[in-house]
Amino acid sequence: MSSRLVGVGVGPGDPELVTVKGVNALRAADVVVVPVMAAPDGTDGGEPGRAEATVSHYVAAEKVVRVVFALNERSDRARREAAWDAAGQRVAELLEAHGSVAFATIGDPNVYSTFTYLAQTIVELVPGVTVETVPGITAMQDLAARSGAVLTEGTEPLTLVPVTAGSAVLKEALAGPGTVVAYKFGRQAAEVARALRETGRLGGAVWGSALGLPEESVRPAAELDGTPLPYLSTLIAPPRRDDGRGGKL
Repeated sequence: MSSRLVGVGVGPGDPELVTVKGVNALRAADVVVVPVMAAPDGTDGGEPGRAEATVSHYVAAEKVVRVVFALNERSDRARREAAWDAAGQRVAELLEAHGSVAFATIGDPNVYSTFTYLAQTIVELVPGVTVETVPGITAMQDLAARSGAVLTEGTEPLTLVPVTAGSAVLKEALAGPGTVVAYKFGRQAAEVARALRETGRLGGAVWGSALGLPEESVRPAAELDGTPLPYLSTLIAPPRRDDGRGGKL
């Protein structure tokens, strides 16, 4: 039998937002891998990540394997590549020993997920491996539900921007039609607030962090004062909708 790697989206943090299919996939796997942020020396930083905390509600601790990833490494490509290679090798060893491995990732495994890079590595290391994904609820869906923001109406487009690509990319998106969602903007909170003001998108915009967790914060974007926010912050900036019900159809 071929080995099987399944990327399971476990949502943005609230354990109640893991799908039934996701829970079944986690429980069916022989091993559940959770990503751990690397310490400066490249070792396990020790703190459980959001994916691990969510998985702990459904899977016994002895079944969970922590694997170090350079999750936020952007400046040192060599270090990032080395960390990916090491993580891939560790997961390849787990597949050889157990056959069925699930990888838990926050949000969805096909939306800005570490699983994408892991899967690419595993396909090269493990001939004949089967790679599957189980979709997860995204932060923008959760924030929309918690804030009452409507993501799209009628023919409106939806644009998702990682602010790690630069505030200019966000500003360009905000100048267009439809709703703009920004991910990973905590460190650039001041630039995001400026872009919202300059494009007239501040009113109605909302941001949130730690969704579904005790430290959750959901607030109007107008309250952004430039203070850095948690890295995994999410912004929703809807377009103006002043043409009545069904006006966007």
